[in-house]
Amino acid sequence: MNDYTVRDRKNYGNMDISKVSYPKFKEKLEVCRDLLYGYDYSKFMTGSDLDRAKTIPGAVNFLIALSMQDKKDLYLKEALMLHQALSLCSSIAKDDERIEAAFFESVRVLIGRLTNTGVGKKISLSEMNARINELLKQSIKSDGVINLFSDVKEEFSLFDPKFLDEIAKMKEKNLAVEILKKLLAEQIFVYKRTNAVKSEKFSEMMQMAINRYINGLITNAEVIEELLKMAKQIAEGEQPINGLSKEETAFYNALTKSQAVKDFYQNEELVAMTKELTDTLRSNKTIDWQKKESARAKMRKIIKRLLKKYNYPLEGQEDALQTVMNQCELWTDNIMEV
Repeated sequence: MNDYTVRDRKNYGNMDISKVSYPKFKEKLEVCRDLLYGYDYSKFMTGSDLDRAKTIPGAVNFLIALSMQDKKDLYLKEALMLHQALSLCSSIAKDDERIEAAFFESVRVLIGRLTNTGVGKKISLSEMNARINELLKQSIKSDGVINLFSDVKEEFSLFDPKFLDEIAKMKEKNLAVEILKKLLAEQIFVYKRTNAVKSEKFSEMMQMAINRYINGLITNAEVIEELLKMAKQIAEGEQPINGLSKEETAFYNALTKSQAVKDFYQNEELVAMTKELTDTLRSNKTIDWQKKESARAKMRKIIKRLLKKYNYPLEGQEDALQTVMNQCELWTDNIMEV
C-alpha cells in the first residue's frame, strides 16, 4: 500500500479499505436491516446457539412471504454485496457488525439453496450447519454445531416419515412450503428419468397445488398438507406393484396410462403384457439405438406387434406407442448415465 503510486490511484481508485470497502459494507448492512424490517433477529446477536439457529429459518420464512413484492430477490442481491464488501474489510469491521453480517449471509445461503431451480443440488443440513459455523467462528464462541432441525443430521429425505413430521410441525410455514417444493421437484426429476408417466402425473399435481396457493385459493397450511400427501404417494410409488421390478413398473404405468385400458384387461393380462414388453425391449436394445432412426423404427414395430398380440384397444394404441417409446428412451438414457 505504501508503494501505491498517484498514477495507480487514478487508474484503479482509492485502495484505502477504511474509505472505500468499509463504508460500502456499512451501507449494505443498513440495506439488509431495512429489508428485514419487522423481523426480530436480536437473539442471533445475544442468544444461545439454539436461539441463533432458530432465527435463520425464521428470517427465510419472513422473506419468502414477501416474495410477491420482489423483496426476496432484492435481499439476495444486497446480501451478496454485503458479503463481498465484508471480505475486503473484515479486519476493521466491528464484532457486532461481523456477527450481524454472518446472520444475513446465512439467510442468503439458505434461501439460495431452497429456491435454486436447478436439479441435483441436495439440501444438506450438515453442509448448511458447517457453512453457518464457518461464518460465525470468527465472531462467536460456539461449543457445538448449530442444527436447524435438532434431530435431523443427514440430507433431507422425502421418504423419511420423521422428517415429514418435522416439516408438518414447522412454525415457519412459508419455509416449509419451499422445502417441500424443492424436494418434490427433485424427486419428480428422478421420475422423469425412470418413469415418464409418474413424472408427468406428479408434476401436474404439484403445479396445480402451487398455483392454487399462489392465487390465494388455499392457505400455506393447506398447501403443505397437499404436498405432504403427495410426498407420501411418491414414497408409496417406490414400492413394487404386482411383483414387477422398477423398470417393469415404469412400462406397466406407460401401458395403463389410460384408465380405460385398466378396465379393458384383467390385471394378470396387464402384468403378462408388461413383462413380455420389458423383456422384448431389453433384448432388442443396442447402444445409442434411440439416436438411429432405423433402430427407432424397429422398436416401434416391436411395440406395435406386441400391442396387437394382446388386443390392445385400437383407439389407445398410438398414445400407448408414443408413451412406451418415451419411456424406453428415458430408460436407455438412465442406464447409459449410470
